[in-house]
Amino acid sequence: MMALEKVKGLLPEAQEVNVCIVSAVLCSSATAVLVLGWMNQRRVQKKLEEAKRRQEAGFQQMEKAAKQFKQQNPGVKATQILPLPLVELSAKLKDGSLSPESVLYVYMEKALEVTQKINCVTDFLPECEDQLREVKKREKGLLYGVPVSIKENVACKGYPNTLGLVKFLDCPERDDSVIVKVLKKQGAIPFVKTNTSQAILNIDCGNTLFGQTLNPFNHKKTSGGSSGGEAALIGGGGSILGIGTDVAASIRVPCGFCGICGFKPTGYRLSVKGATTPVAGMNSVISVTGPMARDVDSLVLCMRALLCEELFRLDPAVPPLPFNEEIYSSSRPLRIGYYDGDGYFQPSPSMRRAVKEARKLLQEAGHTLIPFTPPRIDFLVDELFTKGLYADGSSTLVEKFDGEFVDSTWTNQMRCYRMPNLLKRILALILMPVFPRISRHLNALVGIRSVKSFWKNNADRMAYRDEFIAEWRKLNLDVVLCPALGPAFNLGYAGKLFVATTYTHLYNVLNFPAGVVPVSTVTQADEEELRLYKGHYGDPWDKRMKEAVEDAVGLPVAVQCVALPWQEELCLRFMKEVETLSQEKRGKRKV
Repeated sequence: MMALEKVKGLLPEAQEVNVCIVSAVLCSSATAVLVLGWMNQRRVQKKLEEAKRRQEAGFQQMEKAAKQFKQQNPGVKATQILPLPLVELSAKLKDGSLSPESVLYVYMEKALEVTQKINCVTDFLPECEDQLREVKKREKGLLYGVPVSIKENVACKGYPNTLGLVKFLDCPERDDSVIVKVLKKQGAIPFVKTNTSQAILNIDCGNTLFGQTLNPFNHKKTSGGSSGGEAALIGGGGSILGIGTDVAASIRVPCGFCGICGFKPTGYRLSVKGATTPVAGMNSVISVTGPMARDVDSLVLCMRALLCEELFRLDPAVPPLPFNEEIYSSSRPLRIGYYDGDGYFQPSPSMRRAVKEARKLLQEAGHTLIPFTPPRIDFLVDELFTKGLYADGSSTLVEKFDGEFVDSTWTNQMRCYRMPNLLKRILALILMPVFPRISRHLNALVGIRSVKSFWKNNADRMAYRDEFIAEWRKLNLDVVLCPALGPAFNLGYAGKLFVATTYTHLYNVLNFPAGVVPVSTVTQADEEELRLYKGHYGDPWDKRMKEAVEDAVGLPVAVQCVALPWQEELCLRFMKEVETLSQEKRGKRKV
């Protein structure tokens, strides 16, 4: 009480009403913690409400603009625009058969329709209307008049890269990202931003700011993540071209889940300036920006547009390598390595069948198919990917959640990341005899404990890449065909199975270009075979994997196509070959 009396003496009379609060703080630190926690919850809640109001206001503005254009131009029909592939749409925009206005407002209306169903758009970019007028005054670029959607963590001036976190809501970006600047230079019109997983490093697409994005083909399934808003919007028909980011699977998983094509280039082939990551400075696993679209031709057109002098001028760290048309247009037969399982996660029946069918089609088309086995996959996953990504024991990532509500899609991961390192080690020791894969994962989440060990980890990664390339060269391969994770997971499972990304994150660690192409859909036979799924380890992860992909008949299934570093054009050429052959097969089947 003596301390309280001293405080009273220091307080002006007008503030004596606050003495009770001071008393509570002095008398009970537990009460103070509760009060602070309540105040933080109220602050976060207000921010969430503010974000919702801002989003709704943007959607109303978007709806008003689309409706006004429709009333003034009753002759413009969505059915004449939405079905067009990007290459054809672009040609019509350039020759004047279609106006940029008609295309933008039709896609604006469609994007609203799609997001109302599956919640994939976070922001409307009203500046697109000003840009629409601007592009008509300039020389027509390769993407003249093409509306483009942008993942939420890729900077657009005046809008925050929130990563689905409240703390970044009031931090609008001062400038466009380099990739957005180049798109605009080529005549493209960014018109919406799209949803992502909270803090990015998750293969679901949900956060407390913008909610959960659903799969456009089945609302009981996730769109995948973290570029899930992009994939869902494009898969639902609300965008024709999008930009995503990929640090372990974030372009390829959602594209596979949503039945579209996605491409992860070699790191630094495209600029990442202005693309926010939750762990700045982490380069053990390379994060990239890349295009997402309905077909491979669209990816190619986007890469042609991006790999230009403007990109090389704005970001001198990007190697000045224009798109190599000679490599892309080559028709020489390819030597293709393939595998339908990596030994770490057993593929679902539809994943394995997709590779088998694509392999058969490629062989019949005159290509040479050679079995290929990625070396030491357990070492790659545990020592290089997990330890490299969480080298600091996850502390930088966990800090991003300070003062935040943790979205349900992140609960499982955060439980592991926040666990004290000593407890991780003890649990790993206990689990080793029964669940060795989970045990190794917990050990890896401890991170790298010294600079010397970190340097060794970097050296091990380079040695592994050399070993991988040596195996590739020994077989004289051009490219590799392998599974893409799928089909789309049931809601609630993606956040529990981030480790299932082994088929994709391998190529982030190696820094190889890789893309996904939809080739089939899940059949009833796949579902029947899934009942026999046991997995490689028979542990809880295998059980979750089986449950995650159940009830997926009719959903898209993709394969992954891979090339050596800086061989983007060859990878895209391979993707086009796979796409063409699978479409021809499906066409014949329909006849």
